[in-house]
Amino acid sequence: MNKLEIRQKAMALKRYQPYLAMIFIQILYAGMALFSKASISNGMNPYVFVVYRQAFATLALAPFAIFLESNKTTSLSFSLLVKIFFISLLGITLSLDLCYVSISYISATFAAAGTNMIPVITFILAICFRMESICYKQSHGIAKIIGSVVCVAGALIYAFVNGPPLYPESHKQVHYLTSNGTSKGEWIKGSLIMLLANTMWSLWLILQGPIMKQYPAKIRLTTLQCLFSCIQSAIWAISVKRDIAAWKLGFNFNLLSVAYCGVLVAGLSYWLRAWVIEIKGPVFTAMFTPLSLIVTAVFSSIFWKETPHLGSVCGAILLVMGLYGVLWGKQKEAECNKKTSDQCKEEINSI
Repeated sequence: MNKLEIRQKAMALKRYQPYLAMIFIQILYAGMALFSKASISNGMNPYVFVVYRQAFATLALAPFAIFLESNKTTSLSFSLLVKIFFISLLGITLSLDLCYVSISYISATFAAAGTNMIPVITFILAICFRMESICYKQSHGIAKIIGSVVCVAGALIYAFVNGPPLYPESHKQVHYLTSNGTSKGEWIKGSLIMLLANTMWSLWLILQGPIMKQYPAKIRLTTLQCLFSCIQSAIWAISVKRDIAAWKLGFNFNLLSVAYCGVLVAGLSYWLRAWVIEIKGPVFTAMFTPLSLIVTAVFSSIFWKETPHLGSVCGAILLVMGLYGVLWGKQKEAECNKKTSDQCKEEINSI
């Protein structure tokens, strides 16, 4: 093999690196749903789980914040610190607590499916805060509206419509009666809690833009929010769960779960996602979100013996179709805005 062939293969590998990174990230997120579901189902308190998860995330991000952003001299005023504190409370602490509470009632597959709604919920909230606009007369505006409606409809069908199983099942139905005795009412309750958790997370995503303009040190900001979230979660967990036994974390599966969710999901995936966004943009990263649903569904069927039902499959398909409709509309809107901006520049230069 000569140097030219080696260089060509290296260039080809470099071209596929963002795709491989996003596939790896979605596998990590699928693992997060499975690991957290297993720990909480085995008796670990969800509030305690969040405390340890955020502690591991803070420890994982702190060295990068210290060494990689040591040259950034961004000032941190008291008023800005208060803003970061409340953003952490609403967007991270409340979102994670609600998410892990809902996992007690729903399957890991539905938890993964719920993440597909986050871009759509973010889009709807951005419209409410007048940070996003819709052009009803353009195809991209219609696509965003239809995509949002289809995505929400898919989530509702997934949550509330069971339907017949896709293949004969020799175990209990997960959607209506899980191995932990989850009834249909508890399943709906868990679905609504998960929807609220995703709404809080979408709100946090929207608030990141304004706060990053005031404090552009991204890694330090993320570390600070994880630290605040850890403290807030600890206060809440202590107030509702004072049993010392619930806080014991030995060398067992629970330790592996919180370390996985804290270090790999909150630490490694953050770096990979930021790197891919810098190269390919945010729409590219969002396009891979449904992959975690597929991976989670496969592993849940193998390890949790979950049987897919017609209603949940149809709901998941609609949910993914709606997500891609919104993403397509966003992409076309960005292209139209860029084209309009270039035309304006040409007209100004011609004067």
